[in-house]
Amino acid sequence: MIPFLHLGPLTIPTFVLTVATGLLAAACLLQADFNRRRAQFVKSGQPGSAAVPSHHYEGFLIAGVTGLAALVGARLYYVLESPRELVAAPSVLIGWFGFAWFGGFLGGVVALVYLAQRFGIPTLEFMDRCSPAAAVGYAIGRIGSLLSGDGNQGVAAERVHLMPLYEFLIWLAIAAFLWHLGAKALRGPKAKGEIFFNYLILAGAARFMIEFIRSNPRSFFGFLNAQAANLAFILAGAGLLWRLKSRYHALKKEHRVVEHIAARGDVLQPEYHRPTPECPHPEHWHMYDSMTAEVEVLDFLKALVTTVKPELVVETGTFSGLSTLSIAEGLKANGFGSVITCELDPKVFAAAKQRFDSSGLGQWIDARNESSLEMNVEGRIDFLFSDSDASLREQEVRRFLPRMNPNGVILMHDASSSMKIVREGALRLEAEGLISVLLLPTPRGLVIAQKREGRS
Repeated sequence: MIPFLHLGPLTIPTFVLTVATGLLAAACLLQADFNRRRAQFVKSGQPGSAAVPSHHYEGFLIAGVTGLAALVGARLYYVLESPRELVAAPSVLIGWFGFAWFGGFLGGVVALVYLAQRFGIPTLEFMDRCSPAAAVGYAIGRIGSLLSGDGNQGVAAERVHLMPLYEFLIWLAIAAFLWHLGAKALRGPKAKGEIFFNYLILAGAARFMIEFIRSNPRSFFGFLNAQAANLAFILAGAGLLWRLKSRYHALKKEHRVVEHIAARGDVLQPEYHRPTPECPHPEHWHMYDSMTAEVEVLDFLKALVTTVKPELVVETGTFSGLSTLSIAEGLKANGFGSVITCELDPKVFAAAKQRFDSSGLGQWIDARNESSLEMNVEGRIDFLFSDSDASLREQEVRRFLPRMNPNGVILMHDASSSMKIVREGALRLEAEGLISVLLLPTPRGLVIAQKREGRS
């Protein structure tokens, strides 16, 4: 044990040093989270609806305020557990030894709720951001308990458990897991609060298990009072997480993705769809989200438009509008033509229309909020990109085929061997002698085809 460091006339409690180190580590991790979010918005070029403060020190400010509030709460809770001693000697409020984790948690939560409002960030999202940093700060703080001799427990005189060391390792693992969840939340849709509720579950579970080797007297059912409190943490976290995910996943997938794009922007990342025999390394491709075509396919769309010079392009399934914009960029480069795109879902259509209006490419785009199977198109179609609901792709091609230019191009997305409905539909059209099909080996699969009728 090294409870104090003696530096000449100065006597410094090692607990104070480790708490300060823990706060600094938590601040650095929290700052790293703000920085990665800020960098994402810069790359996407979209401000998003979730606030990212423009300062470059917010992590240190938040960690400092929250850490101070947690220490005050932890000390106050510890002292209030023995009210008679407090009444007899109020000076016990001030001291370097004796802190209660639950009090620290309450103090920290109060501070975070206040800071979330000051920064203009939704409370649950703010708690998500701060959870990994809180776990790291607590982990390092436990080393202070180890050095001061507080928390080392034995079940017999000759056998001592270094509980703070156990907790240090456990909480570092918890922090790493929560940081990983945060990275996933940046890449794809996650419900706000999911990381924080996982923190509650893991924190409660860690402290519940560690209490089994404490030598303190047991209470009801052989549990410590602290274990009962931590069990409540686990149940509360699990219940809140279940309710949150149930409500979130009740939303349409399209709406979840659109909301994520509005909040985070377009996040470039490696393609994560599973390998197929024709495309065994999907990680070589890139994506923005799980429903928009691969980035390389978007580039292919633009290149194809500039190559075949279509006057009329029809796209089914606008979704986020990225594919429409790729086509429109090709039309703009050509200097002529237009793309008619349709999206049935009003909420998804509104988000795409907003993107078109701010893109500077609106003059090349005719966006319609209607079903592809009810959309009327005047004139000859030179380029058809079928990318709506998979179950409709074959029907769409059949519907627009009479209006297709025999020398035009038909593309059907999501036609990999793992997405059989589109692939089989294309091959069925080919077997009937309606189109000629080429299957391109992209991660999600792409059919490129031409109409057979009318060709000499």
